[in-house]
Amino acid sequence: MQPAVTGAISDEQWRSAVAADLADACGSRERALAAVRAWSDLVPVVDQEVVALLRAVREVAPVALVSNATTRLERDLERQGLAGLADRVVNTARIGVAKPDPRVYRIAAERLGVAIERCLFVDDTAANVVAAREVGMSGLHYRRVDDLRRTLSPLLAEEQPESRER
Repeated sequence: MQPAVTGAISDEQWRSAVAADLADACGSRERALAAVRAWSDLVPVVDQEVVALLRAVREVAPVALVSNATTRLERDLERQGLAGLADRVVNTARIGVAKPDPRVYRIAAERLGVAIERCLFVDDTAANVVAAREVGMSGLHYRRVDDLRRTLSPLLAEEQPESRER
């Protein structure tokens, strides 16, 4: 998957390679293509509590989505109704490096126009959070929405709708 999430190959090329590997394993190209198509059509369930928290945060601070994703990320966000959820999307397939590479976090802060020390990085992979902390961000290893709510509560308590300081 590394070539796909760093943009060395497109999402289509990666899915085609996955289908070829499956065909080798199961002996049927048709079954492999059908499996990849079915898997590609799945729409993950979006946690609406997290979405609501991110919308609230955007009222007081900029938000970036940083994802180790393929060239299909933007289409998937649109399909899930999430295209406007973040101020910036940092898709690793578009920048050529993937988390936990330190450049990913620096690029995200730069694109938001925010000092790296003022950024909170949230991820469900501990190694990515550690890497973000190593470049100077605060970090939260996401496991439950209550952890995120608790971490964001000081920021949301200070919410002043008339000014959105960046």
